[in-house]
Amino acid sequence: MRRSLLAAAVVLTALMLQAVVVNRLPVPGYGPDLPVLVVVAFALGAGPSYGALLGFITGVAADVLPPADHTLGRLALAYAVAGYIAGLVEDVEERSVLTTVAVVAVGSGVAVILYAGVGGLVADHRVTASAVAHSLVSTVIYDVVLAPFVVPLIALAARRAEPAA
Repeated sequence: MRRSLLAAAVVLTALMLQAVVVNRLPVPGYGPDLPVLVVVAFALGAGPSYGALLGFITGVAADVLPPADHTLGRLALAYAVAGYIAGLVEDVEERSVLTTVAVVAVGSGVAVILYAGVGGLVADHRVTASAVAHSLVSTVIYDVVLAPFVVPLIALAARRAEPAA
């Protein structure tokens, strides 16, 4: 129960930061995708089913958060798949820092590619090969740079939220 409340608070904070701060920063390329970074961080500690569920809920919230200008469900699918994939690398004892950064890169890349892929299927005129490539490179780089700071903080908070066994 406490982990779910923590996840809700962190996801809502990430969504607000993304909409109000990150999307308005004058950074080269596209900025980081904080919600997918949070989903991947929680999925790394809780497993694939939790990651997929949290990814879906986060994606639906991001889909309806203004200034959403895309088809409802695109981010929900992308974040759910990214959370599921990240949750497959759940074992903390087996995971190194490089593995964590690689999982963040894969999760972020999967989210961008799925979002663009569904956009292409529903004839979103903004989806072009160059836009997807540019978005993929810049978003993955920004998320990988933020991963060593965000993932350990979320892992620590999630461990503290767990009741003592």
